[in-house]
Amino acid sequence: MLSVQKLDLFYGAAQVVRGVSLSAACGEVTCVLGRNGVGKTTLLRAVVGQQRIHGGSVLFEDEDVTMLSPHRRARLGIAYVPQGREIFPLLTVRENLETGFAALARPERFIPDEVFRLFPVLKDMLRRRGGDLSGGQQQQLALARALVMRPKLIVLDEPTEGIQPSIITQIAKAIDYLRCTNEIAILLVEQYFNFAKELADKFYVMDRGEIVLSGTASSMDEAAVRRLMTV
Repeated sequence: MLSVQKLDLFYGAAQVVRGVSLSAACGEVTCVLGRNGVGKTTLLRAVVGQQRIHGGSVLFEDEDVTMLSPHRRARLGIAYVPQGREIFPLLTVRENLETGFAALARPERFIPDEVFRLFPVLKDMLRRRGGDLSGGQQQQLALARALVMRPKLIVLDEPTEGIQPSIITQIAKAIDYLRCTNEIAILLVEQYFNFAKELADKFYVMDRGEIVLSGTASSMDEAAVRRLMTV
């Protein structure tokens, strides 16, 4: 579904991502792990088109999308749930969900029932403003908004950040459900190791802008990964 090849990214004169290659497949959760400041979020922003790429390429369903704008990538089926959620605080829950319609053809502009099966609390809050929701509810809303787009690839940036344990469990169940449909590839950046370990089919660990360790979940050296994630 997704293939990132030898990606180089800079902020001014500083190189923040160095020759990163990774892939994500349908029916799998691919986790990118690492400490703060190693380039994880910058990498995701490059995948969805929000960060200029200085070298390398991004392929989606074997199509080179390296130069495509974020909205064109969204229309191809790439959905982004950013760190901090970035919901619209003055819009209602329903209106926030409907912002996902922008990437869809007119006949597809409705909220799938699946959204409320995964996040039933949102159905009871459709008229509430997004800013009035708790952090955990906002995270569920951000993920639900991505699902409204009928994505083929969901890019998640630290969905557990600042979230209470009960909501983390719900989000983990939703991600596992989406994996089991075998219709969506999931690229997940996470610092909460136990959450990532439970979900990952494949993992990459970044340090100083590079991939320094990678493999399948079954082959993961947990001690080595934890060392690389420790501040």
